[in-house]
Amino acid sequence: MNTVDSLELKNKRVLVRVDFNVPLSDGKITDDTRMVAAVDTIQKIRQKGGKVILMSHMGRPKGQVNKEFSLQQIVNHLSDLLNVKVLFSEDCVGSNAVEMANSLNEGDVLLLENLRFHAEEEAGDETFAKSLAELGDVYINDAFGTAHRAHASTAIIAKFFANQKGFGYIMANEIENVSKVLNSSETPVTAIVGGAKVSSKISILENLLPKVDQLIIGGGMAYTFLKAQGASTGDSMVEEDKLDLALELIKKAEENNVKFIFPVDSLNGESFSPDTPTHLSDAMSVPDGQMGLDIGPKTIELFKEAIMASKTILWNGPVGVFEFEAFSKGTIAVGQAIVDATANGSFSLVGGGDSVAAAKKYDFAPKLSYVSTGGGAMLEYLEGKTLPGIQAILD
Repeated sequence: MNTVDSLELKNKRVLVRVDFNVPLSDGKITDDTRMVAAVDTIQKIRQKGGKVILMSHMGRPKGQVNKEFSLQQIVNHLSDLLNVKVLFSEDCVGSNAVEMANSLNEGDVLLLENLRFHAEEEAGDETFAKSLAELGDVYINDAFGTAHRAHASTAIIAKFFANQKGFGYIMANEIENVSKVLNSSETPVTAIVGGAKVSSKISILENLLPKVDQLIIGGGMAYTFLKAQGASTGDSMVEEDKLDLALELIKKAEENNVKFIFPVDSLNGESFSPDTPTHLSDAMSVPDGQMGLDIGPKTIELFKEAIMASKTILWNGPVGVFEFEAFSKGTIAVGQAIVDATANGSFSLVGGGDSVAAAKKYDFAPKLSYVSTGGGAMLEYLEGKTLPGIQAILD
């Protein structure tokens, strides 16, 4: 696996696909996490004498030039992060971009304008990919968050670089750490899977079953599994058309000797709102007029015990509506248990938007082994899918 460490970069134009799709408010960056994450790769290229050419998308301009999504807005902040003046090309292809790329000195950094100002980017157009490729001698993909898209700059472009292509640190770390969970010899392996719907996690659950020892189910999706086993679920979120599937997954777990762990008590609300009155019930008998919005204290202890006994832990999805304070206790307790297990030597990985948001909100993130930035790409990787952006480098 070629990486930024193994490639010869001195005096080379190094074309780097980054994910600088950062949130902006009135032209100001509100969260620079993705930019900060790319700094190590960029600085490594500069240290090795490379000339850095960065390309990224921002937002959904739908193939049209839209100043609201211009990457020029992030140039000054990127300059501050790198402690070097970042140059900017007002287009990502064309004569001006070529001229600027060709006039770079070792250690210089050039940022290209938004790739998605061209419809050909998302269409995976080969001619457009070739035009981008002409800007560089070496191609580095460090945008794991877009690795599941077969776009021109992530999947098609790599074919123009033969052996002069590799992964940046973000991509390499994501691949290494997710593989640690999926191929772990450090057992027991426990996956905590939460979120609202079973339907959005079917492929993940099916792919995880042969690879884990324990599967903890929380969040809204738990009530579909509970109803499939004969529970009264009141007004809880249940996918009626997925009850048979839930039973199939439970049967597959038994066949794979996987311990399925479900909530045993439920913290309920009368409506989906932060100030609804709370009621505790057995998880198998949620009263009519109430909906399960968090796990109860007995379940918290059950989940904590399973987590603390684990050597490898994947957390994908909150176990309650943690955005509402009254229903945040379960997710906080699960996060703290993972932190405690990590402190005791277990390997922990959190991935997926809502669980990462919870890990950051309660300051668990720095205390976990790895926090994935991948979002949709991370989920597809967990599902066992081939990600075009990864495969293009390996081919």
